[in-house]
Amino acid sequence: MKRIAEEKIIKWANSARRKPLIIRGARQVGKTWLVENCLAKQFDRYVKINLESQPHYHGAFSGELSPEVMLNVIEASAGRIIPGKTLLFIDEIQSCPRAITALRYFYEQMPELHVVAAGSMLEFAFGEISVPVGRVQYLHLQPMTFYEFLLAIGKEVMAEKLLEPPCGHPAEIVTAIHEQLRNYFFVGGMPEAVAAYRESGSLLEAYEVHSEIITSYREDFAKYRPSVDYTCLDTVFATAAKTVGQQILYTRLYEHATGKTNHKAFDLLCKAKLMQRVASANPSGLPLGADGGKRFKAAMLDIGIMQHLCGIPPSAAVGKENLLSVYNGQLAEQFVAQELLAWHGENLHYWSRTARSANAEVDYLAVRDGRIYPVEVKSGPSGRLKSLHLCLKTYPNCEQGWVLRDGPYEELPEQKLIFWPLYSTPHLGNRQHYPMILDSGTA
Repeated sequence: MKRIAEEKIIKWANSARRKPLIIRGARQVGKTWLVENCLAKQFDRYVKINLESQPHYHGAFSGELSPEVMLNVIEASAGRIIPGKTLLFIDEIQSCPRAITALRYFYEQMPELHVVAAGSMLEFAFGEISVPVGRVQYLHLQPMTFYEFLLAIGKEVMAEKLLEPPCGHPAEIVTAIHEQLRNYFFVGGMPEAVAAYRESGSLLEAYEVHSEIITSYREDFAKYRPSVDYTCLDTVFATAAKTVGQQILYTRLYEHATGKTNHKAFDLLCKAKLMQRVASANPSGLPLGADGGKRFKAAMLDIGIMQHLCGIPPSAAVGKENLLSVYNGQLAEQFVAQELLAWHGENLHYWSRTARSANAEVDYLAVRDGRIYPVEVKSGPSGRLKSLHLCLKTYPNCEQGWVLRDGPYEELPEQKLIFWPLYSTPHLGNRQHYPMILDSGTA
C-alpha cells in the first residue's frame, strides 16, 4: 500500500530543524505500518520498542531522563543505537506517559538522533503529564482516503484523476470513479479492511474486518480515564454512528444515563479519535469557531466502521443508482467529513440557524485561500438548496456556495454555485495543507 503521509515523514527525517515526531491517530489507522514500511528503510538500523507489549522498557524512563541513561537501558535489550544512523521508534507510547516527557530531552540533548513515537489514546496520556510544547512535532494520521484506496486496489490512473481539476472530467470518468466510490463507502479506509478487500475482492471480507476492529475499540473502553460506564460508552458510540449529520443532543445519546454522563462519554470517544465533533460556526469571518457555537454534530472515524455500527450490510449498495440515497445520505456526509479531515485539517464546522419561521443548516464550511465556502452534500436542482442560498444571502463575504453530488462538475455563476463530483474533496481546501498536517506546538 501507499500512504500520502510518506512524503511528509521522509521530509521530517531529512529536515535540519527536525524534532522528535509523535504520530497521532486512532488505533489501526496505519501508524506503525507507516514507520516500519516507509521511514525505517531510510536508516542503517531500526530499533523498535513497544511500551504496551514490552513493559520492561518502562524502566528506561523511570529515572534520570538524559538520553545517555535512557539509551543504555534500551540498548541492553534492543542493541546499539547510533545517532544519525539509527531510527528509534517508540510504539504505544501512551502506555508510559513519562516517555512522552522524555522526548524533550532527546531534542535538547541529542538532536541528531531520529526519534519517532506513536500511540493511540494519546490525549488521555497528555492529561497526566507536562507535554513538551515546542520540542516535538506531530503527524496526524487519518484512515486511508479514497485516493489511497484507489492506489491500493490498482486504480492508479483513476487516483491521478482525483487530483486533477474535475471541471475537465467527461461523464464517463465521473461515472467510473463514482462506481469505485460506492465500494469505498462499504470498505472504508481502515488499512486492514482495504487489504482484505484488495486480496479477496469481497465486501464481506472487509465487513468482517470492521467487526474485529470495533471489538478491539470496545475492549479499549475500560482504559478510558476518567472512566464511564461501559454500556454508556458503547451506546453513545453506536448512537453517534446512526446520527451522523444530525444535531447531537446529549440526553438522546443514551436514555438510561444523564445528559452529563453522555456528554462525558461523547468527549472521551472524541479524545480517542473514534469520532469527531463538528461544531456550528458563524461564517462571517475567520477563524471559524471563534464565536463558540453551541450546536454540534458528530462524524465517525471511518465510513466502513460507521456503516457496520449502523447495521448496513454491503448488499445495501446493490441497486442504488444514487450514492446519496444510501442510508438517507448519511454515508455521503460521513465520507465528506473524513475526507476533509484527511486532506485539509483537524477541525470541521457547519452552519446552523434556528428561527421561529424556519430552521436552516448547511452541511460544512470549507476554507480556501482565506475565503469561506458553505458546502452542501446533496443532489438535485439548485432551487431546492434553500439553506445554502440563505447562507449566501445572509453572509455576503461567502461569495460562492459548493454542492457535492453524484454527478459531474457544473458552474452556475448566476446563482453563485458550483456543483462538484462527490469525490472532489481534495480540491475543497488549501492545497498546501495536504497530504497531512505536520506541525510543532501544542498537543
